[in-house]
Amino acid sequence: MYSYSDFDEGFVRTRVVQFTGQVARRLDGSLTEEEFRPLRLMNGLYLQLHAYMLRVAIPYGTLSPNQMRQLAMIADTYDKGYGHFTTRQNIQFNWPKLPDVPAILGALADVEMHAIQTSGNCVRNVTADHFAGAAADEIEDPRPYAELLRQWSMDHPEFQFLPRKFKIAITGSPHDRAVTRAHDIGLRMVRNAAGIAGFEVIVGGGLGRTPMLGHVVRQFLPIPDLLPYVEAVLSVYNTLGRRDNKYKARIKITVHETGATEITRMIEERFVETRAQFGGADQALLDDIRAAFAPPAFRNARAETYDAAYAKDGAFRAWADTNLSQHLIDGYAIVTVSLKAHGDTPGDATGEQMRVLADLAEIYGHSDLRISHEQNVILPHVHKSDLPAVYAALQAVGLATANIGLLSDIIACPGMDYCSLATARSIPVAQELAMHFKALDLEHDIGPIKLKISGCINACGHHHVGHIGILGLDRAGVENYQITLGGDGSELSAIGEKIGPGFAYDQVTPAIERLLRAYLDVRLEAGETFINAYRRLGPAPFKAALYGEGNHIDAA
Repeated sequence: MYSYSDFDEGFVRTRVVQFTGQVARRLDGSLTEEEFRPLRLMNGLYLQLHAYMLRVAIPYGTLSPNQMRQLAMIADTYDKGYGHFTTRQNIQFNWPKLPDVPAILGALADVEMHAIQTSGNCVRNVTADHFAGAAADEIEDPRPYAELLRQWSMDHPEFQFLPRKFKIAITGSPHDRAVTRAHDIGLRMVRNAAGIAGFEVIVGGGLGRTPMLGHVVRQFLPIPDLLPYVEAVLSVYNTLGRRDNKYKARIKITVHETGATEITRMIEERFVETRAQFGGADQALLDDIRAAFAPPAFRNARAETYDAAYAKDGAFRAWADTNLSQHLIDGYAIVTVSLKAHGDTPGDATGEQMRVLADLAEIYGHSDLRISHEQNVILPHVHKSDLPAVYAALQAVGLATANIGLLSDIIACPGMDYCSLATARSIPVAQELAMHFKALDLEHDIGPIKLKISGCINACGHHHVGHIGILGLDRAGVENYQITLGGDGSELSAIGEKIGPGFAYDQVTPAIERLLRAYLDVRLEAGETFINAYRRLGPAPFKAALYGEGNHIDAA
């Protein structure tokens, strides 16, 4: 795990001092709210519906136990006892008081954390595959490159006032767990014909009111060219991007209006200049960063306790079947801890739960924690012999829900419960769906499915890339929920298709039940997932189920 350099430490501490003075001037009236707004946003502080919200960066989703404990302390001391993990691998505190924010930022700095560039028209938190460094299918751990990008983009003088916010995602695996094609820049590690690792570079993806998948501008980028090439992309965008209309300012619109071929030509032309400017100086830094991400000292031990618990304990077996993933080392497993207990707010964790997760990582997980864009917590390196003890500890604090990848593992934005931009509620819809299908005992029958909910057209819940997406809108003062089908955030990425008219709030759960009962009727066998059935049959039979246009669906 990367540790701050003297420069990092000095930069963050200086920013805390600066913002402390700015908060004091706001409190004594020297700064108006209009004058204070750009200053607070530079430090991740938003003004939401009911209170301020502080968004804290978790670069590429990686946390140490001490950092997680500090987040728990902040939640208990300065908030209402919980934090909300987001689809950007950040954490948000929804109830801080303005006079306390400098102390919070100081506490974050104590554990090498901050809230800088979690807002504004700059390069936001760089996200990565949450299984990085542990996944069995990985070509290479992408986190050193994410850290290189973090350092390069932090307070970059040319890219602090871009036309619009800018998001980068990176994965080191052929199976895309970072939704790279829905980002402004997506980086997918690949191998060329000679077996050398490099990056496929994708530009111009994004969701929101105009969802688009990115275009491949480089099929293979050598690793030493990563920073100069990314800088070339940002430089071209900074020049061409629109500043007259924020709804058309994202790079996806720039690519669409300019054309992917022309944008690629301009990037390549600019890249010749930036590569000469870098001159390879960044590679020595990359070597130092790589050393910080050396694999832990894995144990070579037998796993009899796991085998015995799996054979005898049905609840443990159900959890293991859904919440464990294959590790690159035999005898180990990747543990995904669900923050989606049925009826709870997706992505929320209490201070107590955070402390337990920190302890488990320290005792059993080589002191490594990850936050996923799916709003769960990962223990990436747990020996199978320790899994029964980990499960028991999670169970004691309500974190042992066996639902990863199932219907109740819902991504949901805060919606109108918190967000000033939202036009409909998201959290209550997610809670009702989870409880309803739990009562029906259908989750495991339905099997793997990605259900995602956004409370407005900004799509913070990633509904466009859900197998089932739900978008809440305002229709003449009444909540109306559109349903999209067929979206996918994996390497088979697709934007979901709007199926028809929206549903009233109290009609959403019955509509989803009709939809999924129809799927159970038409799937070829128990192994055919919802998304595969949708791809095979197309939207027509599912639209019929949603809108009652027929009582029978032909599975042929």
